[in-house]
Amino acid sequence: MSGLLALLDDVAGIAKVAAASIDDVAAHAAKAGSKAAGAVIDDAAVTPKYVQGIDARRELPMIWRIARGSIINKVVILLPVALLLSAFAPWMIAPLLMLGGAYLCFEGAEKLAHALGRGGHHGEDSTGDTGDPVHLEETKVRGAIKTDFILSAEIMTIALASIPAGAPVWMQGAVLLLVALAITAAVYGAVALIVKADDLGLMLARSDGGALIRGLGRAIVRGMPRVMVLLTVVGTAAMLWVGGSIILHGLEQMGLGAPAHLIHNIAAAAAHLGPEGWHGTVEWLVTALIDGILGLCLGLLLIPVAEHVLAPVVALFRGAANERG
Repeated sequence: MSGLLALLDDVAGIAKVAAASIDDVAAHAAKAGSKAAGAVIDDAAVTPKYVQGIDARRELPMIWRIARGSIINKVVILLPVALLLSAFAPWMIAPLLMLGGAYLCFEGAEKLAHALGRGGHHGEDSTGDTGDPVHLEETKVRGAIKTDFILSAEIMTIALASIPAGAPVWMQGAVLLLVALAITAAVYGAVALIVKADDLGLMLARSDGGALIRGLGRAIVRGMPRVMVLLTVVGTAAMLWVGGSIILHGLEQMGLGAPAHLIHNIAAAAAHLGPEGWHGTVEWLVTALIDGILGLCLGLLLIPVAEHVLAPVVALFRGAANERG
């Protein structure tokens, strides 16, 4: 009997440890997900354009195919690479994170420049309608998965950097897996709702459910373009803020903490000018604003680099690959 009680006590102890470990994984995953906000919002804002011009009956199957490709990007390719980096080259995480932050700054600045009428956005779909719906769908799905790979790499790198140093490999893998699954479900679930909202609105507007239901349907149809604009604005702002913050944090990790400390001091001074109960909120808002301005400045500097240096190099390699093919 005493042996059985001892065994049950051991099982209870193991269960407590497991529960605590699960709590730790969930907490780290939530923290990592919040830090990846810029890339997540951008992912949700970018993807709906890939189902434009597609038969309404094929929209959800297309979104499922893109979501499945996103899971493969994150779990099959990027998660093992992230664990290998953490185990054998942890010094590479900060530079890679800064590279991802710079890309966010560039993407946000380019979107803003495009909105102000300067050129076209590099991520715009240029596949055109070939007249073959199957070929058009395949092309759009491939393009969406390629774009997702870049954003997923940013998300997974940010998530990896958010895990405390010295965490066991199993916990790193569990956190990254949870982040990958949760973010993919959230992003593509939101995309599905956004894409099908117009259809839902039209259905309600034409229903026999009464004037209130029909009015709600018309409001949804009229409101969705504004929702898309708001999502784009919020996504652009989030990219600039998160990108600037990542760059500053990376510099701090490399021993260049003066810019981050200066921003902290400015934000703290601004916070003390406001009501006492709002100090934390004001300090966060000022910090985010300055991070975003710095992200915008960096992004604007990167636009000509991308256009006149990187784009010709990519075109050169693409042309060489086509000649070999």
